[in-house]
Amino acid sequence: MSGVGGLFGLNPNSSKDERKQALMQGIQHETNVENARMLIEKINEKCFEKCIPKPGTSLSSGESLCLTNCMQKYMASWNIISAAYIGRIKSDPAI
Repeated sequence: MSGVGGLFGLNPNSSKDERKQALMQGIQHETNVENARMLIEKINEKCFEKCIPKPGTSLSSGESLCLTNCMQKYMASWNIISAAYIGRIKSDPAI
């Protein structure tokens, strides 16, 4: 078994800086995956509740349009908030 390093594709013969960089990239990737999962989960939760009052076997055109608009607005809001948060972190590393 190669341990935690093997999970992120780390080569034990790599330099310390290379291992550190690979580990940081692996953690960043996992964070991105989790953020995407959370975004999809929230979109499903919020938009489904808003747009589909009585679930059935298919979506009406109004429900489909509502879901499309809701998802677009939610993702646009997420992007704005994420950009502001990242900007704040970059400007104040103590956060």
